[in-house]
Amino acid sequence: MLGAIWAQDKNGLIGKNDQLPWHLPNDLKHFKANTLNKNVVMGRKTFEGFGKRPLPNRVNIVLTRDTDYLAGNVIVLHTLEEVLEFARASDKETMIIGGSQIYQAFEPFLDELYVTYIDGVFEGDAHFPEFDWTKFEKVSTEQGNVDEKNKYPHEFVRYTKIK
Repeated sequence: MLGAIWAQDKNGLIGKNDQLPWHLPNDLKHFKANTLNKNVVMGRKTFEGFGKRPLPNRVNIVLTRDTDYLAGNVIVLHTLEEVLEFARASDKETMIIGGSQIYQAFEPFLDELYVTYIDGVFEGDAHFPEFDWTKFEKVSTEQGNVDEKNKYPHEFVRYTKIK
């Protein structure tokens, strides 16, 4: 099973300087709940945005074209095919966690999408790529709670590929 997870604002913004452009603890909890004990695949810039620290209790895979790239406690792969082969051989679900180019490259292979829609407009430099949404159907929606720590209205939506 290959899934993708991300948060975006009203304009499809997903990042600013390799970081999230908002602070939304509910989304971080949602991300953790849906990636814990799974394989997570990210591009080099996303990994470096985490301070080059692997996410705990996950198999961290960094996809980069740089064949000399080294990072501790992660698996470094260099092609889409290598990642797909790793995912097929694994007994764990594999989640694509960013950035834009990585989401776009894996689109044809995704079975599930976990999207946090944030009702706000932010400034940043990375947007979610064009996607063929006709291949997916919405299967669940959950409203996020707005409070003093989670100031922006948001909802968690899960999609599955139409068979």
